[in-house]
Amino acid sequence: MRYFGSKEGLFSAAVVIDLKLPDPKTIPPDQAGAALVAHFLNLWEGERSAIGLPILLRSSVSNQTASDKNRAVFEKQVAPTIAGVIATDDADIRAGLIVSQLFGLSLCRYILKLPPVADMTRDEIIERIGPIVQAQLWRV
Repeated sequence: MRYFGSKEGLFSAAVVIDLKLPDPKTIPPDQAGAALVAHFLNLWEGERSAIGLPILLRSSVSNQTASDKNRAVFEKQVAPTIAGVIATDDADIRAGLIVSQLFGLSLCRYILKLPPVADMTRDEIIERIGPIVQAQLWRV
């Protein structure tokens, strides 16, 4: 309390999320969906696994500070990356729909551990979710 004022202040200071998203110029347009899904999987289970992601996802449902932190990550990291991949007027909408897909995946796979999703291999997830993300990126 002395340094952060509240549990929310401590949470906000302690949970720093850097998604380390790739430079959009390095993502081949025809492979962007698969590349983004693979990066997402690395964040959750790879060698660069971010410990704060499960905490942030769980907390965002019931904690305003966590929700604000999630929105800030979206606005400062995700939306600009998607806008760099595709130069369209609705890049923010597309980014939001992509994130909704990936949050649903993370909720089912890592939080709820829903057997069909939790049991899939990394390659199976990329094969099935990559085209969905790709479709959002290049939707006409």
